[in-house]
Amino acid sequence: MKIKSLLIAMMAAAVSMVGFTSCSNDDDDSVNNYVLYQNAVDAQVKAQKAKSNHDKVILLVAFGSTWNQAFLAFDATKAAYEKAFPDCDVYVSYSSAICINRAAAGENTDDNGNIVKRNYYAPNFWLHAFATAQYKDITVQSLQVIPGEEYSRVINYIKDFANNHLGDLDDAYLQSLEGHLWLGTPLLNNAADVAEVARLLNEEYKTKAAEGVVAFMGHGNPDNYDTYKANIRYTQLQTALQGYSKNYFVGTVDMKDNYKQDVYARMLAEGITSGKINLYPLMSIAGDHANNDMAGQGEEYWDAEDEESEDNSWYEYFKHKGYTPEANLLGLLEVESIRNVWMNHTKNPIELEDYYHSMYPEE
Repeated sequence: MKIKSLLIAMMAAAVSMVGFTSCSNDDDDSVNNYVLYQNAVDAQVKAQKAKSNHDKVILLVAFGSTWNQAFLAFDATKAAYEKAFPDCDVYVSYSSAICINRAAAGENTDDNGNIVKRNYYAPNFWLHAFATAQYKDITVQSLQVIPGEEYSRVINYIKDFANNHLGDLDDAYLQSLEGHLWLGTPLLNNAADVAEVARLLNEEYKTKAAEGVVAFMGHGNPDNYDTYKANIRYTQLQTALQGYSKNYFVGTVDMKDNYKQDVYARMLAEGITSGKINLYPLMSIAGDHANNDMAGQGEEYWDAEDEESEDNSWYEYFKHKGYTPEANLLGLLEVESIRNVWMNHTKNPIELEDYYHSMYPEE
């Protein structure tokens, strides 16, 4: 491998970007942590490849979560991928530094009250390890819902890897990956995906929609970084769902004109002023947003002096508007038919050179 004189400095700077922070501010500690994490991932990948003798690998990249239910959802997803892709090794990675740190620290507990700690290393560690293990075919599958800000981070990890940005990988190996480095797109990557996901969601929840409102809460990107204009996917999904029933609505926690109060206004416009409302997260897993922003109950989730506050949960908001809410903590990866859409994207990935062509969600 090639070692450049600036490698150590670059590695130290990279630590804060990939999600690990040391207990000390000393640069040497940061470098040592980086090496420690890389060594841990290298060892895991080396052992798995020796066991399986596979030449192909799939890296599932999620934003991340600290909730045990999310951990279990990722475990189930990994198992499903291993079954569907028996000639591939499969790994799960987080792109969020905060989620990586907090999951490793054990921020939440399981159903029995036991603290659960998980290590979900950032994608750059895994890609580096794949190169060290000399996999011949690499697919990075985005577990994002829309092709927005977080998806762009996934792409940047791939670009950095392909460009050997630290200068410590074998260029001949990277060149051998031409035509063998793939990108699996997010759930709602294009208009066809929107139509298919709407059909599948209706199959799952049409009985609920016949009883009352079914409202999905996505994340969304703020206007100042609505990367690739991906927010339009939420609007398109509601339109597609309402082709099946006017009781379907789609909102977000972070998209202008699509907050819970905007969903409420659209419900009133349809003449829906009371009744049951089933709340579902439009996110890969049921994590912090689902448990708090959507399903949070009690005084801590309701500010009567500011009903429009973003701190007020969807559950409390609609309850105080006269509806009967029911929160359903089921992430999209836990719905097999929806998970299969992601898996189909893995089966039909984009070559590295072509991934930019997928980034026009406004179409």
